Amino acid sequence: MEGVPASLDLPRSVILALWLQAGAPDVARVVGDDEPHGVAGGRYDGLGALLTGLGGSSAVTAVLPAPGDPLVGPRDATAAGECVLVHDDAGGTALAIVPEIHRFGSVLEPGATVVWHTREVEDWRTGFQAAVGSLDDAERGLREGLVLATQALVQLDVARWRPDAAERIVAIRDGALPTARLPRELAGSPQRVRVLQQAARLRAIVDLAAQDEGGAVNLWQSDQRSAALREVDRLARRAMSAASARLDGAQASGDDAEPRRRQEQERRGGAGA
Repeated sequence: MEGVPASLDLPRSVILALWLQAGAPDVARVVGDDEPHGVAGGRYDGLGALLTGLGGSSAVTAVLPAPGDPLVGPRDATAAGECVLVHDDAGGTALAIVPEIHRFGSVLEPGATVVWHTREVEDWRTGFQAAVGSLDDAERGLREGLVLATQALVQLDVARWRPDAAERIVAIRDGALPTARLPRELAGSPQRVRVLQQAARLRAIVDLAAQDEGGAVNLWQSDQRSAALREVDRLARRAMSAASARLDGAQASGDDAEPRRRQEQERRGGAGA
């Protein structure tokens, strides 16, 4: 279908955060279809150096703030709508990595230039956990968000007001994560994959619904639907952050935690044999 992406969109900061946790960072997969990414404001002279230098950090996450919902991180992250936060226990430093994105081209042939701005920040880990919660919390929130999003689409009746909307809704429903751009290690964490995919779908639904007021008949009705969509987006943004996070060397707790504990016990048992 023309104009409909084959895969769900993930923010660049989510993709970068996941690759900072990977065993072998891949610059090309982080960049994707963008122009080569630049890095400014720190000791890293390029994206490859940044991935290598920060790849062993003990805590990494993406955060997706919005006006009125800043979460944690520097102020310019809210304007950008995203950033990566890193904490290095060995060096005792915390960094924010904020993308400056300039888009060009057309809908059919889009392009973007990206410069990642790095700066030291205060330790963000406690604030992040308080604002975002666990992966289990995120998955529960997504179930609530799905109900709200479905109600908003039904009430807006965008499929009737915009002929292309029905096709886009189907594409969102059937869409998958852009696995070609993601680390292989992510496949070993099915809950993280689930949460990322559902959160990406909800954000795509919010984007679609926000483009047209559809069947809104008065200002109060429009305000009610806008509030519902903002809540769906808030839940989806937090869920993406939780699924992108590695805190103190481990992913957020969830249904992947028990298999990891068993694997660790087996490794220890094998070492002691």
